[in-house]
Amino acid sequence: MPDLATAAGLLKTLVGFDTTSRGSNLALVEWVETYLDALGAPHRRVPNAEGTKSNLIATLGPMVEGGVVLSGHTDVVPVDGQPWSSDPFTVVQRDGRLYGRGTCDMKGFIALALAAAPEILAVNPKKPVHLAFSYDEEIGCLGAPAMIETIRRELPRPALVVVGEPTDMEAVSGHKGIMTFHVTVTGREAHSSQTQQGVSANMVAVKLMAALVALSEKLEREADPASLFTPKGATLTIGVVHGGTAHNILARECHFHFDLRCPPGVDAEALLGGFFDLAKVLDAQVKARAPEAGVTVRRHSNVPAFAPEKDGLAEAFARRLAGDNGPARAVSYAAEAGQFQGAGFSTVLCGPGSIAQAHQPDEYVEVSQMERGAAFMRRLSEWAAQEV
Repeated sequence: MPDLATAAGLLKTLVGFDTTSRGSNLALVEWVETYLDALGAPHRRVPNAEGTKSNLIATLGPMVEGGVVLSGHTDVVPVDGQPWSSDPFTVVQRDGRLYGRGTCDMKGFIALALAAAPEILAVNPKKPVHLAFSYDEEIGCLGAPAMIETIRRELPRPALVVVGEPTDMEAVSGHKGIMTFHVTVTGREAHSSQTQQGVSANMVAVKLMAALVALSEKLEREADPASLFTPKGATLTIGVVHGGTAHNILARECHFHFDLRCPPGVDAEALLGGFFDLAKVLDAQVKARAPEAGVTVRRHSNVPAFAPEKDGLAEAFARRLAGDNGPARAVSYAAEAGQFQGAGFSTVLCGPGSIAQAHQPDEYVEVSQMERGAAFMRRLSEWAAQEV
């Protein structure tokens, strides 16, 4: 069984790399490559276009079909403005918990996978375990598509994928998708007493945001009460708003960001049809008053939903290794599982920690969760040793 102390030590090292999505993850990737080199495990990078970040793919065992992919993202969310009790990039253990940014989401899973690597190789595996570590999951699952395509194109076809998001080491068979949008309204500055001479970007943006609020309320009213998700239906929130410079100046620009999270089978583009139409109408109206003005809506990310699979191979596999006989589960956050599923892989979410601790100040993972994760990896080693 992978040594929990080893996993905890690896977690401390991984957390020590500040891989907040706005920065690079290359220092962590280089460290993991050195670790894998010492084991003789082949690996390759799948970098971004600028070469500032990279996915990492490695294989433990033979290059044959039927393996398992253990997937996790290396990036974490910011700690800015959060009231941490200790250094967020130094793991601190107290009261049966390991505190630090990313301990739960989701370097705990990566640490367990790396701790298990020597054990997997020691059993002379007949089936491979592939490691797939991505970048920029937290800002729209931007890194995973190229990584998944590389797996699909270059590796012997794996049987299934385990994405180790924090699920309390329980199998989760579905998640919502997410589309994020950046909206910019450009107006014309003027004295606020002379509204006929300008266009307030803020006043136009408020109309657009009011339409989104109305849509969010409609989605809540019409949610399917039988849904596995919490909240039940699609949700829409406006997360960022910036506009204007003073109370007595018509705002020249207003920017806002919103996201729409939909259960599988819900057409997000169709839900936003009325909003897009309103944006076009308002764009024409402000241009008629000020040709330099306008409304632009840019889609920033589009992460597909992850739909429960009928008799899913990955779910059954994860339940067996995790000792999970509980009910069917789905989560409302988005993850890379939908992207793996979209590429044709049977997929499941299963990893240590609770989403309730993710993104929080004093983020932590329970030691007991890491113990359950270590048991999962031990059973994975046993599976890899079995004859095909």
